[in-house]
Formats: sequence, C-alpha cells, structure tokens
Amino acid sequence: MDPALPAALRAAIDLALEGQGGGGLAQRAGRISEGYRQGRASSVLVRDGSDALAYALTRTPATYAATRRALEELRVLRPGFAPLSLLDAGAGPGGGGWAAVDAFASLSACTRLDHSPAFLALAETLSAHGPAVLSGASRLQADLADPGLAPPEADLVLAAYALTEVGPGRLDEVVGRLWSATRGIFLVIEPGTPEGWRRGLQVRALLAAGGGRIVGPCPHAGPCGLSAPDWCHFAQRLPRSRGHRLAKGAEAPFEDEKFFWIAAERPGAQAGPGPARIIAPPRAGKAGVRLRLCQPDGRVEDVEVTRRDRATFARARRLGWGDAFRRPEDQ
Repeated sequence: MDPALPAALRAAIDLALEGQGGGGLAQRAGRISEGYRQGRASSVLVRDGSDALAYALTRTPATYAATRRALEELRVLRPGFAPLSLLDAGAGPGGGGWAAVDAFASLSACTRLDHSPAFLALAETLSAHGPAVLSGASRLQADLADPGLAPPEADLVLAAYALTEVGPGRLDEVVGRLWSATRGIFLVIEPGTPEGWRRGLQVRALLAAGGGRIVGPCPHAGPCGLSAPDWCHFAQRLPRSRGHRLAKGAEAPFEDEKFFWIAAERPGAQAGPGPARIIAPPRAGKAGVRLRLCQPDGRVEDVEVTRRDRATFARARRLGWGDAFRRPEDQ
C-alpha cells in the first residue's frame, strides 16, 4: 500500500494551486488548523474555494493516507468484499473517494455528500481527470445532522474525519442514518486523539446495537480493554511534497498521521473472531520483539515473541503498529 496521494490527484492539486499565493494559502491553512483544534466546524472555517484548496493542500495528504490504510486493513479482513457503490459522507475535497477507488477496483458508482459547496466544487475539479467513477460521481449537498436527510444506499459507506463535527447529542441519529444506507460495510475514521477514540467507541456501540457485526480493528465485540489515560489509535507515515511542507511551515519530508478506525458490516455468512491487533509500536530487543495486543477475547496483553520461536518471530518482526497479528498455525 502506497500512502502517498495518487499521481493524478497530486497533479490536479498542483494545477489548482497555479496562480495562488503560497503565503496566503499557508495563512489560510494555519487558520483552519487552529480552528479545528478549537473544535470549530468546517462549515465556519471553510468559507470559499481558496479555503477548500488550502485544506486540500495541507490536510488531504494525511486524511488520504489514514483512510487508505484503514481500507487496506479492511481488504485483508474481508478479502471477498468487492463493493460496487460508494457513499463518501462528509467528503470534503474528495480524498476519501480516491482512497476507496485505489483500494477497490470493483467500485463503479460514487456519491459525495458534504454540506460545503466549496468542498464539493473542489472535489469535482480535482477528480475531473481522475478515475471515471470519481469524475462521474453524484453530488449531494447536505448536512449530515439534518433530520430530513435520506442518504442514498451504497455497498461501502465511508465517514472519514466527518463525525468529528457532529455534536454528541446528534451522533446516534447521524450514525443511524448512515448505517441504514449501508448495504455492505460502514467504515468510520476518526482523529487519533482520546476524544476521537471515545467517539469511535460510541459509534461501535451504536452499530452493534443496530445489528452490525464489527469487522475491525477490534478482534471482538465486547467492551474495550483499555481505559483512560490510555487510548487506542494507530499511525500512518506519509511523505510531504515541497508545497505541503511550505504550506505547513514544516521541514521534515514526512509526517505521521494518528487515527482510529472502526468498521461494521451487515450480517451475512458468520465469521469467527478477528485476529489480534497490535495497538502500540512493537519494541524490539535482543531476545525478540514485544507486542501489545488486543486479543480476540477482549484482553489487552503484552506478548513477547522470542527468536527461538522462529516462524512466529519471522512474521512478528515484519509487523508494525496497527497490523493484525496471526501466528503461523492460525493461517
């Protein structure tokens, strides 16, 4: 899996940037980032096309990378899943749709849903020379929290960094509407913060109560084995382009996007417990590698895989934070 933006999307952003003042975009990006940290919604922060472009330049690389990573985990867990239709809820400038099309070549129809006309217009511009499923995507301007919203059904429903703007009192309604639109799998991605994790657990409980079967990352459907101040989240490293670095005032050629994801599916053929999940960076030592695992029985456990267990160690040393962990005998 390549966490970098697809070449066509990178080129489309570069083309849209022509004639834009780099300093002005950096200033806009800084204002938007600060606003998000203060808990303000994009409906207030993204006021026009230049704001939307500033977001696309500074945030879409990271949100794309996290979404693509979660989709890759989903593909591993459900190798037979081949969705034909996508509902990108809270689509923003459309990066989630690009990630979904990259993960699932089976997709042939897409609907972008967002409250912001600036985001929807930019998403259309950026996808004009992209895959046909994106350049021909349907557009639905609406607020996820609108009680009258009836989202179109889709095999894959994606809400990437979208539920952060939904108030706690409305989350159950919004999740219920999006779950009702789900024919196959509903994937939610949240920032990798304690609040994002708590919101993800709330979504998890709502989906389970609505008849959904948890696909991942949790290998079980019971209570989470972690408690504050600890929280579950993952990280995806991604490269920064020169323009990305300049807009963010950063020097490092990469960044690590921390995120949390949760996926649920419509019940079908019964699936057994999922594989254990690595929920912290592995720690290598002379004797072997130490993994913190969320186990299928709900326990959070630190496991040492020693070099003497050659087959398991050979597998474990290649794994990273967020990966599923299976022993050779479990294959």
